[in-house]
Amino acid sequence: MKLVMSRKPVTLYRFRLSGHSHRVELFLSLLGIPFAMVEVELGKGKHKTPNFLMKNPMGQVPVIVDGDLVLADSNAILIYLAFACDPERRWYPADPAQSAEVQHWLSVAAGPLLTGPGYARLVGIFNAKHDLARAHAAARQLFEVMDEHLRGGGGFLVGAQPTIADVALYTYTAHAPEGHISLEPYPAIRAWLRAVELLPGFVPMARTEPRFGRP
Repeated sequence: MKLVMSRKPVTLYRFRLSGHSHRVELFLSLLGIPFAMVEVELGKGKHKTPNFLMKNPMGQVPVIVDGDLVLADSNAILIYLAFACDPERRWYPADPAQSAEVQHWLSVAAGPLLTGPGYARLVGIFNAKHDLARAHAAARQLFEVMDEHLRGGGGFLVGAQPTIADVALYTYTAHAPEGHISLEPYPAIRAWLRAVELLPGFVPMARTEPRFGRP
């Protein structure tokens, strides 16, 4: 599944503890695309400097620079890379039904995944002012749906082969314990995480012990 590309390196502006940044780093690595990472220190306000805001006026990571293209938003970047660097459409299938299912999971990544395990993790490691109980409830609902879906599927979110849907949902799911969310009740999710981690080119995001919120 790893593609060896002959091209100029992509520049990825990221924050090392950002799950959104990691999903782009992960996909670049899975594709075998050469890339360089530029660390944007969010704690020091580097994402709000005039230089960075020229790349993304929203002041958010990740951002990639690929030649003359400057592109923000992790899911948009995944779609761009899938179209630009995977002509066989293995990561973003051309089949209409499969393509729609991938888009469904990208919407989940931007919605319930963020407001559930994503927000809980922000509380656990950054003491963010989110409602932890609400985030936990949203995470449980999402993980129950994902676990049931994966039990009846081919091992990945959209059939038997990995797609950008798996890339988009991997990080915040794998790092849910950083928001005091156990993955023990979800065996199919844990098997899916292992399957993603076995893909050639997989790169992890650093684990962080939660210091805030209830144990």
